[in-house]
Amino acid sequence: MSPQLFEFHLPLSPEELLKSGGVNQYVVQEVVSIRHLPSQLKAFQATFRAQGPLAILEHFDTIYSILHHFRSIDPGLKEDALEFLTKVVSRHSQELPAILEDTTLSASDRSAHLNALKMNCYALIRLLESFETMASQTSLVDLDVGGKNKKSRSKAGHGFDWEEERQPILQLLTQLLQLDIRHLWNHSIIEEEFVSLVTGCCYRLLENPSITHQKNRPTREAAAHLLGVALTRYNHMLSATVKIIQMLQHFEHLAPVLVAAVSLWATDYGMKSIVGEIVREIGQKCPQELSRDVSGAKGFASFLTELAERVPAILLSSMCMLLDHLDRENYMMRNAVLAAMAEMVLQVLNGDHLEDTARDTRDQFLDTLQAHSHDIHSFVRSRVLQLFSRIVQRKALPLTRFQDVVALAVGRLADKSVLVCKNAIQLLASFLANNPFSCKLSDADLAGPLQKETQKLQEMRAQRHSAAAASAVVEPEEEWEAMLPELKSTLQQLLELPQEEEEGPEETAAAGTVEEAKGHIRELLSKARYKQAIWVARAAIGHFPESAPFRHTDPEQPEETRLLSLLGTIFKGPAASTQGHSGSTVPGQAVGSDAPAGPRDGDELLKQEMLVQYLQDAHSFSRKITEAIGIISKMMYENTTMVVQEVIEFFVMVFQFGVPQALVGVRRMLPLIWSKEPGVREAVLNAYRQLYLSPRGDSARARAQALIQNLSLLLVDASVGTIECLEEILCEFVRKDELKPAVTQLLWERATEKVPCSPAERCSSVMLLGMLARGKPEIVGSNLDTLVSIGLDKKSPADYRLAQQVCQAIANISDRRKPSLGKRHPPFRLPQEHRLFEQLRVMVTEGFAHPDPLWIPFKEAAVTLTYQLAEGPEVICAQMLRSCARQALEKLEERNSSQEDPRQTIPMLPTFFLMHLLSLAGDVALHQLVHLEQAVTGELCRRRVLQEEQEHKTKEPKEKNVASETMEEELGLVGATADDTEAELIRGICELELLDGKQVLAAFVPLLLKVCNNPGLYSNAELCAAASLALGKFCMISATFCDSQLRLLFTMLEKSPLPTVRSNLMVVTGDLAIRFPNLVDPWTPHLYARLRDPAQHVRKTAGLVMTHLILKDMVKVKGQVSEMAVLLIDPKPQIAALARNFFSELSHKGNAVYNLLPDIISRLSDPEGGVEEESFHTIMKQLLAYITKDKQNESLVEKLCQRFRTARTERQHRDLAFCVSQLPLTERGLHKMLDNFDCFGDKLSDECIFGAFLSAVNKLRRGAKPEGKAAVDEFEQKLRACHTRGLDGISIEERGAGSPRAAAAARKPRSTVSGRQPAASVASDSDFVTPRPRRTTRRLPPTLQGSSKKQPRVVFSSDESSEEEPWAEMTETPRKTTPIRRASAHRRGP
Repeated sequence: MSPQLFEFHLPLSPEELLKSGGVNQYVVQEVVSIRHLPSQLKAFQATFRAQGPLAILEHFDTIYSILHHFRSIDPGLKEDALEFLTKVVSRHSQELPAILEDTTLSASDRSAHLNALKMNCYALIRLLESFETMASQTSLVDLDVGGKNKKSRSKAGHGFDWEEERQPILQLLTQLLQLDIRHLWNHSIIEEEFVSLVTGCCYRLLENPSITHQKNRPTREAAAHLLGVALTRYNHMLSATVKIIQMLQHFEHLAPVLVAAVSLWATDYGMKSIVGEIVREIGQKCPQELSRDVSGAKGFASFLTELAERVPAILLSSMCMLLDHLDRENYMMRNAVLAAMAEMVLQVLNGDHLEDTARDTRDQFLDTLQAHSHDIHSFVRSRVLQLFSRIVQRKALPLTRFQDVVALAVGRLADKSVLVCKNAIQLLASFLANNPFSCKLSDADLAGPLQKETQKLQEMRAQRHSAAAASAVVEPEEEWEAMLPELKSTLQQLLELPQEEEEGPEETAAAGTVEEAKGHIRELLSKARYKQAIWVARAAIGHFPESAPFRHTDPEQPEETRLLSLLGTIFKGPAASTQGHSGSTVPGQAVGSDAPAGPRDGDELLKQEMLVQYLQDAHSFSRKITEAIGIISKMMYENTTMVVQEVIEFFVMVFQFGVPQALVGVRRMLPLIWSKEPGVREAVLNAYRQLYLSPRGDSARARAQALIQNLSLLLVDASVGTIECLEEILCEFVRKDELKPAVTQLLWERATEKVPCSPAERCSSVMLLGMLARGKPEIVGSNLDTLVSIGLDKKSPADYRLAQQVCQAIANISDRRKPSLGKRHPPFRLPQEHRLFEQLRVMVTEGFAHPDPLWIPFKEAAVTLTYQLAEGPEVICAQMLRSCARQALEKLEERNSSQEDPRQTIPMLPTFFLMHLLSLAGDVALHQLVHLEQAVTGELCRRRVLQEEQEHKTKEPKEKNVASETMEEELGLVGATADDTEAELIRGICELELLDGKQVLAAFVPLLLKVCNNPGLYSNAELCAAASLALGKFCMISATFCDSQLRLLFTMLEKSPLPTVRSNLMVVTGDLAIRFPNLVDPWTPHLYARLRDPAQHVRKTAGLVMTHLILKDMVKVKGQVSEMAVLLIDPKPQIAALARNFFSELSHKGNAVYNLLPDIISRLSDPEGGVEEESFHTIMKQLLAYITKDKQNESLVEKLCQRFRTARTERQHRDLAFCVSQLPLTERGLHKMLDNFDCFGDKLSDECIFGAFLSAVNKLRRGAKPEGKAAVDEFEQKLRACHTRGLDGISIEERGAGSPRAAAAARKPRSTVSGRQPAASVASDSDFVTPRPRRTTRRLPPTLQGSSKKQPRVVFSSDESSEEEPWAEMTETPRKTTPIRRASAHRRGP
């Protein structure tokens, strides 16, 4: 076909070019084979050199054939074709301007150039798309294969880098579209197919996920510019809008790419209207469609959020179209709209000089943000808090909303969502960092200035008010003019009603003189009593006709005029004028003299009001932060790491702002250094690094002094646990060399008093040196003599606190851990003759005879240090004991000799003597035991290992015959046997020798037992505490001695009136339960009993001890664990938190909580020994939250339903129903309730029980599937019917013929739980099997039934009992049984 005779139509698919279409429509004549394609391409190139771009008219079939065989042809041919077509289109775009300007262009030439343009563009774009498709497939293959040389393989695959070739082609098409090519078409309107062809390749490129990579940024920008030209010149807006909406729905990666393109079109190309079109389309999206299409909703949300960041001013005018999404279900769209509002507040509606309309819009946006802080979805609440954090950080929040948003953040701290709590803490931190008030926020520091300035403001207002009142005197003429209209009206009414004149004389009765009458009239007018004033004036005219001003009335004038003139004369007369001027002369002069100061006084008052308002806001903000600190500090030990990290960072910031309560949080975070989460541990280290390791100072010494001062403040009133945590932190800093040498040097100077310091500061310096020695023992080890001189030298009076800290610091130079078998070197110990032990012995024995309360903790540290560092510590401690005992005996003899009459009572030692002696004996006994079992055992093992190695080396090779090895050597039991032998040796020493009569410790046993057995004789609280603790330590030595004294220990534990003694003995018995578990096991109920001790301290100690024993499996978990559950409602928050932690840890141990729940429910709902109903609800809400497995829930539902049969009281019924309502029920759980409906059906008449089951139904309905809602409705109908008519009525109805219940009854045998047949749904899992009734269970004979005097108590067994026993079994059949029988019983018959 001649090029001049055809018309090229852009096809929808390449196959259309092979089919014959309309008249003169171009059709591909021949698809060239692959073999001839290179020659045909060369012919095309030759024609191009001769004819230019029109050569495509003759050789289009060649390019079409390349596209047709694209997957099969050689890559070089593809690249040549692409390069050549790029050259052709470039040449055409260069020639077109001259052709378009040629007015003499014929129709045939125009048609030829139009066809050539469409052919060239079609061929180039299809070739581009083919390369893009191939590159996408190759990238997917590379992702599957992987490897480091993916890029080189890609280049080798098609010979060139396609990613670098796309941009020039797009730029070429952009240049082409910028030409005025409309003249090539007949009607100067470019056909839509051509525009779609060019823009479609851009969209195709953007669909590739790799387009978001940074290396493809030029391609993205080139595509955006090409589409921008199409929008501005070729009316592409509608198509672009639809395409963008579709791409956002299907390609999640495109949101940022399309945002960049749309912002480019709106700013550089002036196409702002496309923003409104896209937003309108998004705003009109159906909520149901967005709910189904999660990917599309996510794409729209990301697009709106990023678009608001790019062009917030343009988007602002279209925000009204998006507001409907705030009330719809999809939370991602709500988040996007709220984020757009926040961006507009930040970038557009920010500043103090906004117009009223803009200010109203900003306030509406902020109101919307605040309202959605209570959104139903936690992600929206969290997002709102994040947005407010950005607003606060950019200082875009108006000060008038400051307090409201702070209160909002504090309120969100109690949110159930962890993410919301985290962002609420971040928002409060942002408020702190960007607060406009002060760098130091202390309630005490702000309250004083606020009170002072408020009082000053009140005084200034009072002065101004008095001055204004004095100067604000109204002239009589002005007042007369003001009252004249109303006075005229009143006078006209009176003149029309003459009958009221009779009342006039009554009003003038008190007016005896003219002056009195005038004063009366003036007073009435001033009070606006116009009727009375007129009556008095009329009467006065008659009474005083000859007296002025009443005689000046002209009778010829109308009465109205005469009376008004008279009243005006009296009101404005000389008396009134004189009175007014006399009242205003002095103030007027005063005001006139101070007139220049008036504006200045106003400015001062305004400044004072602003100052008071500022202080009020600052004080309110400080109080809110203080309130938040109390809430956030409770979140310090949350299970979520990110929340704990945020809490730690918050307290660091609060501490830096000088809030006094922040120190509580800083101390509270110390135990987190032991956290198993590395992130939490590192957060604590970073916090203390920021707070203490980077103090301000001009020099290294000043910074060291500030650091020591800050650490010393932490040690003030610190507990032992706090000190250990701080010690661990400082060890980490020392190991990492983060503490400067100047710190250690200054600590030594303060300890040796080279630097003036108080005794407390000196003591804290020694304590800090001991902490540092844990990380680097040489800090103390190289200055051991110096430390001995500091704290243990003789001085008067002795400083036992300093001596105790010195002992603890020296103890850190040795390794406290148990000796390892792998060690070949003996442990570090000092000889007995060392000066350290001599000084310790002297201080202990000399302080024994002085009633200093600090001597006991020092003595304990001294004994610990002796056993830790001394060779033969038992010798040194025996000397201490003998010396102290000798002093006690001498004191006793001295008392005996001082008595004149020997017949007097037996002399008694001072109490503190006995207390010191027994305490010292107890410490020595315990440390001797630890020394034997750790140090001596470790040393025996070390020597044995060395001896075995030596013997092994000395053996001759011939002796190392494998055949001669014994069976024990082959099994590796030689070392184990030796270990057992050594352990038996140590155990024998403890049992037979330590408390033997020949040993020092045995001498104190009779005295100890006498004090403990005679609490009436030895009633001193401190002595009883020391004696009970010492007895416990002695019991740790020997099982025989422990067994003989356990009754005494538990008697004291239960009967002692002293909480301290009970608390100490609780710790002691806990240790004994670990050391001698078989001996203590019969006494376990007495341990549980202390959980209900009246003293808070004892309950806390008992809770700690039982937590350790139960979690370490040292005590059998019995029914008494319900006592731990009672602690969940303890009035002391620390005890309740301890109980929550116990059950949280217990829930991680398999099915422990599930197995214990039956016993807990039985005991807590028992009317004789349980808890109140409300308390029961609180406890069970927390415990049932740990039941998370579906099978456990189903089994528990069945068991609770069956327990209704054996429960005795209505209270127990209500408790069981409440427990059922708290479980997260499933469809299978519903079937369990239906199967066991007969168990609780007759109890539904009780409103509480019925309400509990209804709440369970509502919970089921919320999570039920459509097919399961029928069963829920059936269960609810049964509940309501049974509630109104009773179980018998519903049974009759079910048995009725033709009723819907009959069909349900017919299905009943399949699901009924028989007494002899376990539930099939539970039998598959042994962990959750409902215990089956024993086969031997039968009704008692009638004779035995009649002999029962009273109804027996119901006893329930836990899941730990034998599987053959029922879960809730009665020990004896009750006289009155519940009148309910199972459906299966009716069917079985007699």
